[in-house]
Amino acid sequence: MKRAVTIITENFSDWETALINSSLRVYYGCDVRFAAPGGKPVTSSGGLMVTPHLALEDIQLDGLDLLIVCGGAIWRTAQAPDLDQLLAAAREKGVVVAGICDGTRPLAQAGLLNDPRHTSNAADNLSLPGYAGEARYQDVPHAIGDRGVITAPGTAPVSFMARILAALGMGGADLDAYLAQHAAEHGKPA
Repeated sequence: MKRAVTIITENFSDWETALINSSLRVYYGCDVRFAAPGGKPVTSSGGLMVTPHLALEDIQLDGLDLLIVCGGAIWRTAQAPDLDQLLAAAREKGVVVAGICDGTRPLAQAGLLNDPRHTSNAADNLSLPGYAGEARYQDVPHAIGDRGVITAPGTAPVSFMARILAALGMGGADLDAYLAQHAAEHGKPA
């Protein structure tokens, strides 16, 4: 069974990782957990109150397949937790690391976006200490997966899900059909 942990913080953007976490848990039978600073309950920007499974500090990388950093307002503040060592260690162990929206910022700070192709909400969103990947940045409206690192702007939770599933060796006809439906919906004005 594949194991995944999503890092959430106060005012996390709940919609950004809802599709991937639900798909992993319900459709693929994965062990999906949530971690927050200190293991304390957090409230999403949409008002969803969540009691995480574990503290950020207690994340065990052995046997972990996926580590997601959910976006949220905290990643632009001094209250953002320092994930540098955790993210670097995760990549060293071969864990797929994913960040969406401002959740890409800790990946940049940890140096994880210096080599792989990547995206975010905008190029200047990643102008941070530890980031030297400007030449690999791609200004696209969809998720990018490269070298075990998945990134996406906050407007791309569907392609974020698809890239993560592909990186984990999951997917198939059902996912292809779902993506085709999503593409059809966004291909025509409402």
